[in-house]
Amino acid sequence: MIDPWSSSIVDYEKLKEQFGIKPFADLIDEIKNPHPLMSRGIIFGHRDYKRIVHAIKEGNSYSVVTGMMPSGKMHIGHKMIVDQLIWYQKNGAEIFIPIADMESYSARGIDFETSRELAIYEYITNYIALGLNFENKDLHIYLQSENKMVVDLAYKLARKVNLSEMKAIYGFLTSTNLAHLYVPLIQVADILHPQLEECGGPKPTVVPVGPDQDPHIRLTRDIAERFKSQFNFITPSSTYHRFITGLIGGKMSSSKPKTAIFLSDTPEVAAKKIKTAKTGGRESLDEQRERGGVPEDCVVYETLLYHLIPSDNKLKELYHECVEGTIMCGECKQKASEMMRDFFQVLSKKREKAKYMAERILSKD
Repeated sequence: MIDPWSSSIVDYEKLKEQFGIKPFADLIDEIKNPHPLMSRGIIFGHRDYKRIVHAIKEGNSYSVVTGMMPSGKMHIGHKMIVDQLIWYQKNGAEIFIPIADMESYSARGIDFETSRELAIYEYITNYIALGLNFENKDLHIYLQSENKMVVDLAYKLARKVNLSEMKAIYGFLTSTNLAHLYVPLIQVADILHPQLEECGGPKPTVVPVGPDQDPHIRLTRDIAERFKSQFNFITPSSTYHRFITGLIGGKMSSSKPKTAIFLSDTPEVAAKKIKTAKTGGRESLDEQRERGGVPEDCVVYETLLYHLIPSDNKLKELYHECVEGTIMCGECKQKASEMMRDFFQVLSKKREKAKYMAERILSKD
């Protein structure tokens, strides 16, 4: 059983086998100019993504839904969602971004005003700084608690969900508060409401998520089928990306500062942090020269793979240098540190400008 609110690592292969997630690699040749997260295998699985591929090819309407739960600082792993949204925006998607303030309140005890502030100065600011265009008319962002359409839909959908089903999917029942029990239905409504007539009617919809969020996807797909005769819902699609490893191993987490490079870090701090990251080096330099390193076990290489080296050829060159023992971990860390500093120098300047736009986006006036 997967807990969407924990920080546990998920077994990707077991997830595919147990819940019927299909390999994303099987579709990659059908996608024109795929995002590097797709072509490099970081996005590893999908449900019904062919619908989205077809919509992009034919220029048909489709939507992307991805939420943000304002409960802490964004780290570099969260950048993966923004990168995907930018790609979808360039490929004609209508984008919906629910700010999960109701989830934040029920699961983390964060009050609604604090959620608003975190959404503005941490999340939306970073989304803008990373390149997502909030002036695009096809991008919609809202607070769950203030979207009556979503809240009303969640209430209607709850009519065909019982406690036994919630316990089977999430494992909780008597161990949680009733607000937390209800929040998954709000998320279902977030995903399905772009298909309501008020939002243009039924259309293919994709939800890009980490694998820990699959319980929400399964619940949404089941409910969409139950209400198909009433709303004509098209069962939503989903994609699954790998977690980025924390600096000391395990999953990178906002609640564990030693594991994370935060998007609000200064360039100097970010550059210093990557030098502390776990590597795939051998016990001695002589052994590494003889046997080579193991980039698959290296957080530094993973960070370069996910975020810092856009050129596939340069990435392959670095990979082979590592496995052949012609580059040592110290030299690789130094290069990664310089790239990280350069990236954060640009990002820091963009964040300063972005926060003023972010304030306007969620203005109460």
